[in-house]
Amino acid sequence: MDRDILLGIAFLCGTWPALGLAAEDPPLSPASRDCLECHEEATPGVVADWRRSRHARTTVQAALAKPPASRRVSVGEAPEGTASFAVGCAECHTRDPDRHPDTVDHGDHRMHPVVTPADCAACHPVEADQFRQNRMAHAHGNLVRNPLFRDLMDQAVGIRSRDGRSLKVSDPGDATRADACLACHGTEVRVVGTVTRDTAQAGEMTFPVLSHWPNQGVGRVNPDGTLGTCSACHVRHEFSIAVARKAETCGTCHKGPDVPAYPVWSVSKHGVTVKSREASYDFDAVPWVPGRDFTAPTCAACHASELADASGRVMVPRTHRFADRLAWRLFGLPYAHRPPQGPDTTGLRSADGLPLPTALDGTPSPGLIDPAEGEARERRLATVCGACHGTSWVTGHFQKLHHVIEETNRQTRTATGMVQEAWARGCARGPGQGSPFDEVIERRWVESWLFYGNATRFAAAMSGADYGVFAEGRWWLTKTLQAMSEWLATCRARPSR
Repeated sequence: MDRDILLGIAFLCGTWPALGLAAEDPPLSPASRDCLECHEEATPGVVADWRRSRHARTTVQAALAKPPASRRVSVGEAPEGTASFAVGCAECHTRDPDRHPDTVDHGDHRMHPVVTPADCAACHPVEADQFRQNRMAHAHGNLVRNPLFRDLMDQAVGIRSRDGRSLKVSDPGDATRADACLACHGTEVRVVGTVTRDTAQAGEMTFPVLSHWPNQGVGRVNPDGTLGTCSACHVRHEFSIAVARKAETCGTCHKGPDVPAYPVWSVSKHGVTVKSREASYDFDAVPWVPGRDFTAPTCAACHASELADASGRVMVPRTHRFADRLAWRLFGLPYAHRPPQGPDTTGLRSADGLPLPTALDGTPSPGLIDPAEGEARERRLATVCGACHGTSWVTGHFQKLHHVIEETNRQTRTATGMVQEAWARGCARGPGQGSPFDEVIERRWVESWLFYGNATRFAAAMSGADYGVFAEGRWWLTKTLQAMSEWLATCRARPSR
């Protein structure tokens, strides 16, 4: 073993308890020890979270010694200089300082506060690359660089005020967008300067001033140009796989009513079973074995985790491309459709020239996966279902889902036909004349597919019972269509604009 490492271990033998770590845990690098000397007092909660982490209790070298199916790292060998050390503060916050515009001198080190997927890729390159190919990583750009989606966002969160007898909508501003839609989609974080502050532990220190910070949105644009943040799911500073596997973590953003995955799962038999039995679950096991480690799935079991049978045979590999097992994009825009081929959806153009995955009549846009790829993805998901359900059950489930997708798309076509009639008759201003989302019939049109069509489909996909009927499903969908029809009948009696 390297002489410096031996000296470091000897030095730590007397100081380990003071750092709150067990004597049998691996040593910290000298740089991470420096961090803890101050941060034990400055940010004790951060340090406590890190102490509970696997990072604090193992080394990359030890992680690589595990069988491939049980590894939590995907790097071939430990990054230079880290093999015998635990993963501490410095290994993440001082890595490649020249690549990070937010790097500042911090004591005797150069530190950047924003840890990005490029830093995590030092040990998790496969996961980081898969996430880069995922629509979640592009969530910020897919929203703000699509003029229709951005308009919908601004109509949803714009500031309302009375202007005479009419309602005026003002630009919500970046602060409101950051606190609203971009809280999940991610903000663009930039370095806008530095500030010097007096710290109790080290006196005056310089820190970067960051725009639109803090943010843990899944598509955050980082100062180094990378997209996303692993802490959106692997909550810092414990970065626990168990936390990422909990449905509540996904529910942070997938709560609805536009994407009601978490509430639908909560009332499903899966959700009820997990909540009843989760004290007996092993959320930390890798690979994850259905029947042994868990008896009903959370989101991660179906969409991300590596699953194996009791003999260790891998049924489905781990993936951080969360559409790898999804044949359909249930999130109607405005129709449910096959997923896009790539993660950046801003280049999609429908037959009627709109930046949408389907035309307004439901015709799929170029750039979506083909039916053969869709069938392959559905087979992967069916493999997960087959761990607990028989073939006839799984087949019947997907047949039901396909029927609901077709049914809700037909209802969306009815709603779209009515709003198009309103545009044609001059009762409302459509694309090219004004916002297609700001008038009464247009807002009801949006609710018909964004809320009620989506909820009906999610309920079918996840066996969410009443969510597909009275909670937020068919009752509200048909009621909205009836209201649109009655509004349009009244509109016919008005003179054209």
